[in-house]
Amino acid sequence: MINEHLGDVDWSSMGHAYGSAEDVPVWLEQMGSPDPDLREKAFTRFYGAAHHQGGVYRCTAASMPHLFALAADPRTPDRAAVLELLLSIGRAALDCDPDGIYCSPAGDISTPFADVVPRMREHADDFVRYAAEPDPRVRQAAVPALGLFLDDTDRAFTLLRKRLEAESGTVERLLVVETAAVLARRLPAALDPVTTWLTTLTTEPALDPDIRLAALVHRAACTPETIDPDLVPTATDLLRRLTPETEPTPPNEPDARSADRAQCARTGAGTEPAPNPDVPPQLAAVFADLDRHRRRHAPTTDLLTTLHQVLDHRIPERTTLLTAQLSSPDRATRHDAIGTANTLIRSWRGDHTGLVRRLAHLLQPHDPCTTAEAAETLAQLPPTLAEPAREPLAALVEAHRSTHGPTPWTTPHPLLRRAHQHAVTALAHLGDERALPDLLTALDTGVDAWRAVQAAGDLPQAAGELLPRLARRLACADFSQDWTWSEACALVAALARLGDPAAVPALVAALTACVHQDQRRGATSVLRALTRFGADAAPALESVRPLADTEDMDLRLAATGALWVLERDPADVVPCLITLLDTPRQHDAADLLGRVGPPAAVALPALRRMLEADYEWTRLHATAAIHDIGGPDQAQAVLPVLLDAWEKNDATAGHVLERLQRMGPAAAPALPRIRAELARVRRSGGIFTSVEDDEALQHTARTLVDRLA
Repeated sequence: MINEHLGDVDWSSMGHAYGSAEDVPVWLEQMGSPDPDLREKAFTRFYGAAHHQGGVYRCTAASMPHLFALAADPRTPDRAAVLELLLSIGRAALDCDPDGIYCSPAGDISTPFADVVPRMREHADDFVRYAAEPDPRVRQAAVPALGLFLDDTDRAFTLLRKRLEAESGTVERLLVVETAAVLARRLPAALDPVTTWLTTLTTEPALDPDIRLAALVHRAACTPETIDPDLVPTATDLLRRLTPETEPTPPNEPDARSADRAQCARTGAGTEPAPNPDVPPQLAAVFADLDRHRRRHAPTTDLLTTLHQVLDHRIPERTTLLTAQLSSPDRATRHDAIGTANTLIRSWRGDHTGLVRRLAHLLQPHDPCTTAEAAETLAQLPPTLAEPAREPLAALVEAHRSTHGPTPWTTPHPLLRRAHQHAVTALAHLGDERALPDLLTALDTGVDAWRAVQAAGDLPQAAGELLPRLARRLACADFSQDWTWSEACALVAALARLGDPAAVPALVAALTACVHQDQRRGATSVLRALTRFGADAAPALESVRPLADTEDMDLRLAATGALWVLERDPADVVPCLITLLDTPRQHDAADLLGRVGPPAAVALPALRRMLEADYEWTRLHATAAIHDIGGPDQAQAVLPVLLDAWEKNDATAGHVLERLQRMGPAAAPALPRIRAELARVRRSGGIFTSVEDDEALQHTARTLVDRLA
């Protein structure tokens, strides 16, 4: 299906995320192909390049006439997908400054956002027509445009009210209510009539609970300043009414397992693509998890996500809501709530014991789909938070072994295998030796051994059985592969975490192999692993010393750090580290000089020059080293620099608190800032800090308050 005007556009004068836009007309033509595979590839390529990460390029805006033509042509096989693409482009334009200049990696500088919204508004009548078509997918794709691109408040609101009356499907009706809320937030004249209508819907007993819940949530989203204590109790009551409590099917009955398989088939959770030998299995698992986590299985999930966003920092209320979601008799609602619980725990502080117990309650042998999601979430939590799930995890692992034999880790059934492996790794993360038999099975058979390697370091008490297996695998590893996703990288990390000096010979051999393969990143990782063994790594000295003179800065720094640990000779390392203070690795060099301590006093002038840097991280690392080298006498000079860095960059909190802990009573003036940190509800450091880091940060802060107060 060829648009005759495609050739009239000078596509070669435009660019997209990956270069010239000359391939864009080919994709637009293929979007109308009768071949579904060709269409899917065309949409994927357009989203990935011409609409990369929601970007709008000149070629994106130039594509719109052709997309509108496809949407209007009844011969187009998938008009809904075309409309979805148009709405995505339109939303991106609305979200950006229409006067903003966008520059693509290809150097395509333009102001395309300003062109998009007027074009969408010109086609408002088309969207009105599409929103009433017989095809529900076309209606779903078109309805949001009524809230985004119709500027006549009365007309848009009237159309939406009529659509709610006409629609019978849950998804379509929820979408209409959401679109009305979008209209109210976009056009001030729509706010009062829409919120009044939503209030009426909320209290109308004849309406289905899903519509009443949607009206409740979107009214709160439109007027967050009016949120009252009844919001969450009303929402949880409506959520319970959506799925009446039924008697659960006994887990061992055949129909329960059939129902589970059917549920997994509907959600896609049971599908597992054939392994690609060219893709590392752990990397493939990352992408599979991303795809799995993007799925929505219950029609109300997006609605409840909106409610959580509206509630924001009200953690007790959100916990109450999540408890209701995780306790729902509807499996899809429970399944989707796991991801929401994970987000809440990872983003906000508080007592999450109740949520962890609810997640542990979902570890049911007859429901591997939900079990796998819950176990994966529990495995990502630090042991201090995941502790209430220890016994439920162990009970699940034992139930699998009792029902499916001693080696469920290697079962050919993908749902069971995923659920069991996540439960085992979560148990291992708690340091529980009941995970050991499965880890040994994985290492002996090679079945998903990469996952066992990642968990092995959590069981140092079992090093006697784990270390020989890990060492054998490391000896056979391919050191020519990309290091980040190689098995060798994971094996080196696991041996370091086990902390058994018996690993040193295997690591020295790995270092030699890395040098032979010119695997510099690998050699750097091995050197850092060796430093964890202190003087016990002395056999590595002969292999380490030549690397301290290499041109690669990362490798030279790691080798210098290893030399200090092995020999403790300042004359051997300090000159090299001072040289590295003038390189991009100056932060690590400063840290290592701090570990050398007073014998590195010759480096103090260079470190003090670093205090003049604009970047707070540079000043922070220099200050820490100065304090370690100069001792307590430096405290008065150090403290203001630490607090200034903390004030400018929240991500420095952990480093600052660690330094304050070393300063003793001299840190007392920092008490107000420390107390302010503990009063925060949101976790510190944003995306740069893990839950484990933030929990440790809070522990350090509380310890400091106790000591200094």
